[in-house]
Amino acid sequence: MLASLLTAGGCTPTDNGATFRYFEYQGQDARFDKTINAEREYLNPIISGFYPDPSICRKGDDYYMVHSTFSYFPGIPILHSRDLVNWEQIGSVLDRPSQLQLDGIRLDGGVYAPAISYNKANDTFYLVNTCVDGIGNFVVKTQDPRQGWSEPILLPDVGGIDPSLFFDEDGKAYIINNDAPEGIPEYDGHRAIWIHDYDVATDQTFGTPQVIVDGGTDKSKKPVWIEGPHIYKIKDKYYLMAAEGGTSTNHSEVIFTAENVKGPYTPIIENPILTQRDLPEERAEKVTCTGHADLIETPTGEWFAIFLGCRPYEDDLYNTGRETFLLPVSWENDVPIILEKGKALPTVVAPNNWKADTENIRSEAFTGNFTWKDDFKGDKLGMRWLFIRTPHSNWWKLNNDGLHITPTTDNIDKIGTPAFVGYRQQHTNFIVTTQMNFTPKTEQDMAGLVCYQNERFNIVFGKTLRADKESIVVISTVNNVQTEPQHYTLNETEKDYPVYLRIVGKAGTYDFELSFDGNNWQPVATGVDATILSTHKAGGFTGTVIGMYAGANAKS
Repeated sequence: MLASLLTAGGCTPTDNGATFRYFEYQGQDARFDKTINAEREYLNPIISGFYPDPSICRKGDDYYMVHSTFSYFPGIPILHSRDLVNWEQIGSVLDRPSQLQLDGIRLDGGVYAPAISYNKANDTFYLVNTCVDGIGNFVVKTQDPRQGWSEPILLPDVGGIDPSLFFDEDGKAYIINNDAPEGIPEYDGHRAIWIHDYDVATDQTFGTPQVIVDGGTDKSKKPVWIEGPHIYKIKDKYYLMAAEGGTSTNHSEVIFTAENVKGPYTPIIENPILTQRDLPEERAEKVTCTGHADLIETPTGEWFAIFLGCRPYEDDLYNTGRETFLLPVSWENDVPIILEKGKALPTVVAPNNWKADTENIRSEAFTGNFTWKDDFKGDKLGMRWLFIRTPHSNWWKLNNDGLHITPTTDNIDKIGTPAFVGYRQQHTNFIVTTQMNFTPKTEQDMAGLVCYQNERFNIVFGKTLRADKESIVVISTVNNVQTEPQHYTLNETEKDYPVYLRIVGKAGTYDFELSFDGNNWQPVATGVDATILSTHKAGGFTGTVIGMYAGANAKS
């Protein structure tokens, strides 16, 4: 259905912007309603919401962690910590348009699974990554993660996805990645892990790459999607760790060992070293899809693993996307075990010998129940805000009244760069509130809040004209088909006031409410189906992003 309530194209909005006084997010999950000793305990996930595919490295006492952003800009947030639990965002790796061109790329076709490494030999940080529908595999580097990263250096001889770098003690370097196996794949999901020699002087691979894992731990069982590989050298032994099973409910983490960096690699009998796929469906505080892990050693010799997981509120439904979890690693017969088989991933963790350390850290709330608010008082947007694809013009500005957004020619239901500034949904139950000044001049004008999974699945809550009357509408888009559950027509007095918009998220349903004073609220639409924003229904690899929007609106 191309004719829709929110046009997919062919409609140029008037230059009529909206001003948002503030944006407030409140997370309210029962899972986090616990009293812990923050000096010795922490909550999982450590980074809630759409922060998938974590990778980590350490320089001295400082840890740096990165995550996938796909076709959001800026790309790949970089977080800093001194204790693996308390984190601050210090920037984004791909924060310049020249580094990340996303025009025409589907939301899930951007930057996948970054891998960050620190090379002691030249005191340089490296990040290797794949822009799947764009430039392919590339590397960027810096000597100070706070001061920006290089332009992408293309890796034309590295195919597939999920590359990572390994710097050996002898000064040699290697790229490991997921790609098609040699010859013709033998079954759907048949992949391989390849190793390439990497020249630090030229930042290019050389020689002949070779397969070091074909299929997975046991090819006779047709394992699927061996990916996200990392190599570690521990006590003169090489460990190759990778995800297996696909990044859904069959996800797991497995490990192989070898005496030489290029193998042969042998799977350990204890595999998988992390999974939740064999646990009962009905369990408290359920976490699923665990995998895509990275190991890190502390300065005092303890080991931890970061990995992704999901928190469904019902069946396989979750709107928060894939999140980042942390567990201490136990070693048994020189084998790292992230979580014992049959054990559920805990919410509260108290590792041995772990203690909080926030020295020189501007620790931010990334987990637990918290309130996050932006009054737009600074001279630039905060680091947590996301744009859909790379903006080509400054259609937003900060002034004394707040954040002003001017519509672009791209709408929220189009593969483009709509005038949208978004914040990740980090809880199953939440409240988002904003105050907006906006006067629609035509029935094409629309501004308000959007709950965005992609251009085909989203919910718009905003102000427009209906039959020449200013109205507050809720428009739900499900696989490009749009419906308007209810709307509220403003009277002559109400239309002169700024409006407060509030979204109350309750797992699979959202309520949309309106106020003129910020205290007394009236419903516009209640019990709206929000399962359409779940990864299971909408597809893809992202989580829901909720934000402010100005664009075009047209009736069928």
